[in-house]
Amino acid sequence: MNIGEHVIAFYKTGKYIGEIIDKKSEHYVVQILAVEKHPIQGDLHHPKTVDVPFFHERKALAFRERANIPSKMVKPYDGEIPVYTDSLKKAFHHLKEELQKEQNEYQVKSLQSLQSIQKEYELLYSIEF
Repeated sequence: MNIGEHVIAFYKTGKYIGEIIDKKSEHYVVQILAVEKHPIQGDLHHPKTVDVPFFHERKALAFRERANIPSKMVKPYDGEIPVYTDSLKKAFHHLKEELQKEQNEYQVKSLQSLQSIQKEYELLYSIEF
C-alpha cells in the first residue's frame, strides 16, 4: 500500500477508516477519517474484566488524528468514507447497544465509562447522542 491510499486500520480494539500518510519499516502512519468500530472499555490484557488495577476509558481516535499502526493491521479500503461525526455516533451507539444486552459487572462499568466519554464527544464535536 502507498501514501495517499484509503485503508481500514485496526488500532487496539477500535476499527477505523483512514489514509496512509507515511510508511515506516513495520508500520503505517494512518490519518483517521472515520470510525468503524468503537474501542471497548477496560483493560486490553484482561478483556471484559472489572477486577483490574485500572479500568480504562477508551475513546475513539479523533478526526485527522495520526496513529502508528503495524502494517499487518492495515487493509485496503475502497468504499465511501462517511462523515467522521456520523461514523463516531453510529459506532458509539452500536457498542452501547451491545453492552445493554446483558447486565453484568463488565457491562455496567463499561456503560458508566461510555457516559463520561459521550459528554466529551458532545463537547468536542457538538453532536447530540
